[in-house]
Amino acid sequence: MARNKPYAKKLRLAKKGASNSTVPTWVIMKTSRKVTTHPKKRRWRSTKIKP
Repeated sequence: MARNKPYAKKLRLAKKGASNSTVPTWVIMKTSRKVTTHPKKRRWRSTKIKP
């Protein structure tokens, strides 16, 4: 990817990067391990972000 990115694309990448986190441990404990996976979690190799 280019070193100099357009600002809008940089914002999109930052938003996707921030939302790509796992479910917090306290949520897993509170739900008795019923909620362990994040439905919107993205795999960096298989699912690409639109430019």
